[in-house]
Amino acid sequence: MKLIHMSDLHLGKRVNEFSMIEDQKYILKEILTIINSEKPDGILIAGDVYDRSIPSEDAIMLWDEFLVSLVKKNIPVYAISGNHDSAVRFSDHSTLVEASGVFLAPEYNGNANCHKLKAGDTEVNIYLLPFIKPAVVKHLFEDEEISSYTDACRVAVGHMNVDDSKINILVAHQFVTGAARCDSEEVSVGGLDNVDASVFDPFDYVALGHIHGKQKIGRDTLRYCGTPLKYSFSEKDHVKSLTVIEISGKEKIDIREIPLKPLHDLRQIRGTYEELMLKKNYENTATEDYIHAVLTDENDVLDAMARMRIVYSNIMQLTYDNKRTRSNRTIEDLKTVEDKAPIDLFGEFYEQQNNQPMTDEQREFVMDCIESIWKA
Repeated sequence: MKLIHMSDLHLGKRVNEFSMIEDQKYILKEILTIINSEKPDGILIAGDVYDRSIPSEDAIMLWDEFLVSLVKKNIPVYAISGNHDSAVRFSDHSTLVEASGVFLAPEYNGNANCHKLKAGDTEVNIYLLPFIKPAVVKHLFEDEEISSYTDACRVAVGHMNVDDSKINILVAHQFVTGAARCDSEEVSVGGLDNVDASVFDPFDYVALGHIHGKQKIGRDTLRYCGTPLKYSFSEKDHVKSLTVIEISGKEKIDIREIPLKPLHDLRQIRGTYEELMLKKNYENTATEDYIHAVLTDENDVLDAMARMRIVYSNIMQLTYDNKRTRSNRTIEDLKTVEDKAPIDLFGEFYEQQNNQPMTDEQREFVMDCIESIWKA
C-alpha cells in the first residue's frame, strides 16, 4: 500500500502582504503530477488546509479543484482540520462528499472517525483526529483528568479503542514535544501546547501537521511532512517535499520524500546596495523569487526597497546589518520565549514597565489569573 502524506497548505495565505494564491495553484498542479506518477492508494492531509477560519473565495475554489482532481483519479482522501481551519466549515457536507471517497473529519465530538483502506493484501485503519484543545476534550469527558494538551490527546486516543493487532495510522494536527518550529507558525507562550510523543505509541504511522519544517520525532514513523511552500524566511534553507509511505506490514513501513519545486523560491540575498544592484551579480539568477535583502551599507539607502524592485520585482523584506543595527538591543529569540513559563514572561514585562520586580503578593495574584484562563 502506498500513501502520500501532506499538510499545512495554508490556502489563501499572504506572506509579507504578498498573496501566495498563484504559487499555491502552481504547487498543487505539481503535486497532482507527482500523484499521477506515484499512483498512491490514498492521500493523508493533516490539517491547516486554509490559512484562516473564514477562507477567501480563491482559497475555497482552489481546495475544491484539488479535491475534484483527486476524485477523478479515484484516489481516496483523508483530511482533518487544523488550528487555522474552522472545523465546522471544513467538514461542511462531509457526509455527502464521502460518497466520492473524500473523508473530511468533522468537529471533534469525542469520537475520532476510523476508515478502513485495503490495497492488495494490506489493510490499514486510518484514524482522523482534528486539532483539539484541552478545554474541548475536558467538556466531553468530564470524569477525566485533563489539564494539558498531552492529557487531551491521551484521552482522545484512549477512546479510539485501537486494535494493535492491525496496522493503524493516525492523522493529527498537534505540536509534539521536541519538534523544531518556524517563524510562520503560531506559538503558544511557554510551550503550553506541547504533546508528549508517547501519546501516539498505539499507531504504526502518525501523519502530523502543524509544524512547517519536515522532521521525524523520535521514530521514523512519527513524522511532520512540512508545508509544500516556504511561508517565512526562517524556512529559506528548507527543501519542501511530499512524503510517500509504503506499507507492507506493521514492521514494514518505508518512507521517502519527493522534492517540490516552487513557482518562486523564497531566499535571502546579502551585500551592499551597489553590489546587489550590479548587473553581473544578479544576471542569470531568479530575480523574480521572493527576496529578503540584507544590506550591509553603514548608512541607510534612500528609497532602497522601491529602487531594488526594478531588479528584484518580488522583494518582500529589506533589513540592514551594520554597526548600528548590531548594537541595538535584540528581542529574545522564539525558542527562548517558548521555554519560559507564562508567569516568568509576565514578570519580565512587569519589571521592564515599572523598573521593579513584582512582589510575592502580585506574583501570586497573576498566577491565579493565569491558571483560571488556561482552565477556561
